[in-house]
Amino acid sequence: MVKLLSLWCCLLFAPRVSAQAPSDDAILREAGAQLQAMIRINTTNPPGNELATARFLDSLFKQAGIESQVYESAPGRGAVVARIRGAAGPGARTPVILMGHMDVVGVIRDQWTAEPFAAEVRDGVLYGRGAIDDKGMLIANLQAMLALQRRVKAGERLTRDVIYVANADEEAGGDFGMGWLLKNHPDAIRAEYALNEGGRTRVMSNGKRYVALQMAEKVSHVVTVTARGPDGHASIPLEGNAIARLGRALGAIGAHREPTVLTPVTTRFFGALAAVWPEAREAQAMSDVSSGDAMRVARGADVLRAIPTLDAVLRTGISPTIVGGGIRSNVIPREAVATLNIRTLPGQSIDSTVARLERAVGDPLVTLAITGRGEDSPPMSAENEFFAAVERAAKRVDPAITVVPYLSTGATDSADLRRAGYKAYGLLPFPLAMPDEERMHGNDERLPLTAFGFGIRFVTGIAEALALR
Repeated sequence: MVKLLSLWCCLLFAPRVSAQAPSDDAILREAGAQLQAMIRINTTNPPGNELATARFLDSLFKQAGIESQVYESAPGRGAVVARIRGAAGPGARTPVILMGHMDVVGVIRDQWTAEPFAAEVRDGVLYGRGAIDDKGMLIANLQAMLALQRRVKAGERLTRDVIYVANADEEAGGDFGMGWLLKNHPDAIRAEYALNEGGRTRVMSNGKRYVALQMAEKVSHVVTVTARGPDGHASIPLEGNAIARLGRALGAIGAHREPTVLTPVTTRFFGALAAVWPEAREAQAMSDVSSGDAMRVARGADVLRAIPTLDAVLRTGISPTIVGGGIRSNVIPREAVATLNIRTLPGQSIDSTVARLERAVGDPLVTLAITGRGEDSPPMSAENEFFAAVERAAKRVDPAITVVPYLSTGATDSADLRRAGYKAYGLLPFPLAMPDEERMHGNDERLPLTAFGFGIRFVTGIAEALALR
């Protein structure tokens, strides 16, 4: 691996596709060049401009002899769908999708230490917007398809079709991406299972890893908070100033905590994680949370409150994200407005959450309005061949790894698929410590090459477990 990293830092690799079975190092070099090429295509959404990336992927599939088609959902927007056909007729297994999205969120350039779209490699780490969300996943899926295609060319037969989907617009709701594909080209992506983003492969403090396979997700809503008060010249301070009133309301909202709610997925998540978690006090808290005993649940939840990523799956989350008000420095405005992003647990009511927030604010001149209402989706099961395939593939790469069901706090395209009847699961296949995971949507998003290689082997193993006998 040291030799590989040295080569990476010194050479510029051209994307290529080999018909032979390459070494792990050769696969990583090829995949790294492909990921660099994709990051250098700026697909910040809005506006997206994913079509160039779709055509890049389409060319790689065609070069490998894999059936592929680009679908244009709007000018400059689109998706690529590729397929390796498996057994047909009686007894054939239903197709599986490997999927991800090509668009990325924006950047604040002066807060990065690397060029966000240069795909620079420093000290064995690739920097760039989309490295882990979600272009790295797209390349891991691509490499899994190429591995399957080599097996097919060597004379093996897949037991099912494997479909690759790279879609647009995930970061802005999917109207030009998965939602558009489901509406306009459902036959092209019809499948039983889908492997998407949304889960995690985490490195714990003792160096051991666990896979959190996303089987459900929170629902995202937008709530607008409006505070009203008297307007006038700033030279005369006024009681009830709308901006001050909004500040007090946001203070009350920030202090409010929604009740702890355990879903079947989170109960199993914490129960399984307790057995491998390295910190004894936190492991006991996880065991308490999954116990079903109200007093133990409360005690465990209080301990886990100190870990935001774990606390967030125990309750509906409320985050103020935008504040606005006023037009001039010497004018007191009549209104001040803030935006909340609220993520409800599956099955929980946004209306009930807003009602609790109104009581916490307790000010008749502050209103909360639901201005963007999300839609729930059904949870997935761990009792099927897909979950078993993920476990088998994970242990092939790391025999000591644990796979646990996971409720994700973020929203993904899997929700659309689940509502359409697909069995969609989420994974981030790259083992990341929390500081790197938290760079997703943040500054200096980056992917260690060792984690990238792990993820490629992991996803390839999942595809092989599902499509080969």
